[in-house]
Amino acid sequence: MENKTVIGFIGAGNMAYALIKGLLSDSFEAKNINVSDANTELLEKRSSELGVTVQPDNVSLLTNSDIVVFAVKPQVLSVVCHELKNKASSDQLFVSIVAGIKSKDINRWLGGDFALVRTMPNTPALFQSGVTGLYANELVNDIQKESVNLLLSAVGECFWVNEENLLDAITAISGSGPAYFFLMMQSMKQAAMALGLDEDTADALSIKTSLGASIMATNSGKDSRTLRAEVTSPNGTTQSAIETFQDQNFEGIVAAATRAAYDRARELSQELGNID
Repeated sequence: MENKTVIGFIGAGNMAYALIKGLLSDSFEAKNINVSDANTELLEKRSSELGVTVQPDNVSLLTNSDIVVFAVKPQVLSVVCHELKNKASSDQLFVSIVAGIKSKDINRWLGGDFALVRTMPNTPALFQSGVTGLYANELVNDIQKESVNLLLSAVGECFWVNEENLLDAITAISGSGPAYFFLMMQSMKQAAMALGLDEDTADALSIKTSLGASIMATNSGKDSRTLRAEVTSPNGTTQSAIETFQDQNFEGIVAAATRAAYDRARELSQELGNID
C-alpha cells in the first residue's frame, strides 16, 4: 500500500485505534489517516495522541479518503451507510470490520456496487497479536486486496476465505475464541485456589501456562494432538486430568459451543441485514 493512499476510519473506537497504531508502526504517515466519530471528545483524543486528521463528518471523510474503513457497532452501520448513499466513487474501496453484516447489505445501503472487503478481527489485535478472517467481493482487485492485507496484518495474521459464509466459522473460532480461553484460565485459577494457592499465584499460573502452551504450539512445528500426547505421561497426573476432561465430553462441549457461536453469527447476519 502506497504511503500516499489516504485511509479513512469511520469510528474511532478500540479496533480502529489498534489498526491506526499498527499502520503508524509500519511507517504509514499520520497525515494520510482520516478519522470521524460521533464522539467529539474521543476524536480529539485520537488526534492529540496519534496525529491523525479529524474529519467533521462521515461525508467529509468519504470525500477525502481512498479507502474507507467501517469501524462502528453493527446496529449503527446502516445509518452510516445511508449517510454516504450515492456519494461514493466507483474507485473507492470499503473495508468493514463490523461483525455480522454481509457485503451485499452494506452495498445495498451504500446505493451501489463497490469494492468491499469484510473482515473479522479479534480483540488480541489490540496488542498486535490478533488473527483476522477476510473476504473480498468480486469487485476487489489484487492491488486493493494487498492493501487490505497490509492494513490488517499490522495487528496480526490474516486468513482469506473465498466464501463469505466462512466468516461465520471464523467468528465462532477466533472472533469469539479469546473468551473461551479466558473462561479456561478463570476456571484454572478457581481450581488452583481451591487447592490452596493464593489468588495472585493462581492467576499468574493460569495465565503463564496458557501463554507457554500457545508459544509451544506456535513454534514447535507440531500439531496440538502431538503436543498433548508428549505432555501426557502414561499413568501420570496429566493423564488423570485428560481422562477426566474426556469423561465429561470436553471435545463435545467445545464442538457444541463453537456451533452455537456459528449459528448465532448467521442469525445476526440475517437480523442486521434486514434493516432498511
